[in-house]
Amino acid sequence: MSDYEKDLASCLSDAGFTKEAMSAAVRLCEAGRKEELVRFLRVKRCDLIEELHESQKKIDRFDYMIRQAEKQI
Repeated sequence: MSDYEKDLASCLSDAGFTKEAMSAAVRLCEAGRKEELVRFLRVKRCDLIEELHESQKKIDRFDYMIRQAEKQI
């Protein structure tokens, strides 16, 4: 496994992806299927962005409730 493939697996692991996702990405890399790898990574990035947006909505709701509670003090 090349250094790039190790970095790729580590990055996906740090981002919370499954071993299956890491293996799929490494297999694409090893097979020289760079365009498919880039597409795969972009899809995973979009998934993370969606999770970020969902978390931001939850934080916004908490901020609203905090402001409402502070008004009651």
